[in-house]
Formats: sequence, structure tokens, C-alpha cells
Amino acid sequence: MDAYELITRNADEVVTDDEVRTLANSPEGKRAYVGYEPSGVLHIGHMLTATKLIDLQEAGFEVTVLLADVHAYLNDKGTFEEIRETAERMQEQFIAYGLDEEQTEFVLGSEFQLDEEYTLDLHAAELETTLSRAKRSMAEIQRGDHAKVSQMVYPLMQALDIEYLDVDLAVGGLDQRKVHMLARETLPELGYDVRPALHTPIIADLSTGVGKMSSSDGVTISMDDSSKEIAEKVNDAFCPPTADPDPDDEGNERENPVLQLFKYHVFPRVDTVVVERPEEYGGDLEYESYEALEADMESGELHPMDAKGALASELDALIAPGRQQLDA
Repeated sequence: MDAYELITRNADEVVTDDEVRTLANSPEGKRAYVGYEPSGVLHIGHMLTATKLIDLQEAGFEVTVLLADVHAYLNDKGTFEEIRETAERMQEQFIAYGLDEEQTEFVLGSEFQLDEEYTLDLHAAELETTLSRAKRSMAEIQRGDHAKVSQMVYPLMQALDIEYLDVDLAVGGLDQRKVHMLARETLPELGYDVRPALHTPIIADLSTGVGKMSSSDGVTISMDDSSKEIAEKVNDAFCPPTADPDPDDEGNERENPVLQLFKYHVFPRVDTVVVERPEEYGGDLEYESYEALEADMESGELHPMDAKGALASELDALIAPGRQQLDA
């Protein structure tokens, strides 16, 4: 797999492809970044983008992880002291999950976001951004029904972070797309260059296959889950024998979250997935690619419950180092 394939593997979108291809021509020493609010234990959403960061490190990139304490404060996640304690714990969890410590720099937002130059640039961005444009960008990150002024400043800060962290590639879930588009509009107005962006997919709700798996609404998988809890959550997951389920009774589009977790979490990290089955049901199955596993489920060779058992084991193995770190 060449650098471009590693960079774009399982990406839902790259903006723009030409810019990313240019990076892939000489990836050594290039820097990619993703930002996370220090809001608790790593969950499946953190892990998905972290898996992409591991791909980028294998391609030759250095990685900056912004532990966005100022963003978290603006989003009412606690005092700075509480948020920074959480950030320290999360840093250890990311390393336990598999990020290369020598290729990863962890940065607190408050290390540069409170400086005079950054603040003046933020005010300049506010002058250039209409209220309606800010609202469109913050729609993906708003908490609750009533927006606060801080949440309108939030996406402008995300745009500036790309410049101030001096990175070559911005990484985020597809729900960060509007923010990255805002950055492409805003940074040139401040005299700065745009950078390409890469967006990872959104894993569907584990129970229904509709919408987004969320730690604040519904069932998610977290680094502090026990082996038993992971198995229970996966066994209860929505998993029809297809990667393209029919819409639900209300017409909502659905995904198969079990297959998504195999595709975006498991196969990028392991060479072979073994599905254990009794001999009377055909014996064990081995898969070296997601495509082969999906094909067997579509054909009926692989039963969803057998797939769930293998998924629970694989997720548990990926999460176990972080769980041990939390228990230490």
C-alpha cells in the first residue's frame, strides 16, 4: 500500500484530492493534526480518528493531537483544572491505543490560544465572518437547544488552530466538514494558506443503525468498558446480514454498525480476523480483508451472530491496553 492509499484508506472525503496527492508524494516529516475536547474516556469516535492517525504515521507523517482545553471550557465542560486533568489522562489513553509516541506531539490549546497574536487573529476572523456563516459551521458541534456566543467563536478558533499548529493536513470526522470549509474561506482572508482536510466516516447508532453513535445519546463503546460489557453491547447491536440495510419504518436510512466497526476499526489494525465456529456449523472462518468478510455475510456463509462474536473479541483486544492504563 503506497502513501496515498494509506492516507486515504477508509476516508469518507478528502478536500482536495489534488492537495492530498501532493502531500503523498513526499509525506516524510509532514504534519497532520486532529483536535479533541478533553471530555472523558476515549470512545469509539476518538478511536476511529486515532486509527486514521496511525495510518498517517505509517505513511511518514508526524501527528499533532490538540487537547483542546479552551474549546472544552467554551463548551461548558468544567473548570480549566478539571479539563486539564482529563487531557492528561486522555494523552495516556491515545498512546495505549497505538499512536507512536515518538511521532506524536500533544498540545494543549491554552499553550497558544490565549496569546495576543492568536487573540487578535481571532478578532480579525470575527470581523470577516457573518453571523449566518458562523451558525452554519457551529451546527455540527452545538450542544443542547440554545446556542451560546462561545459556540460561535468555537469554529473560528478551529480554523485558526490549523495555522497556529503549523500543520499540513487537518483530520476530523465527517461532522467537522463545515468547520474545515470555514477554515478554507477564513485563513486566506487573514493572509494564511489553506490546508487540505481528511474526513473519517461516522459510525451509525449501535442499536438502530440510524444516525450517529454517540456517547451522550444511546449506546457507545468506550475504553473503560469491560470485556463483558463490550460483548453485551456488540451482541445487542443492529446487524442484518447485509452492508446495505433497508430504511427503518419511519424511512430513516440505516447502516450496519457491526460491519462498519470491522471496516473502520478492526481491519486497519489486524492482518487476519478469525471467526470461531463449531465444526458442526462449518468450523472457523479466516478473513484477511473486510471485503471478504462482507461478501460472506451477504451470501449467508457468515451468520451475524458469529460476526458479532469475532468483533467483540477484536475490539476488546484493541481496547485492552487502554483499559489497563485506566485501571493502573
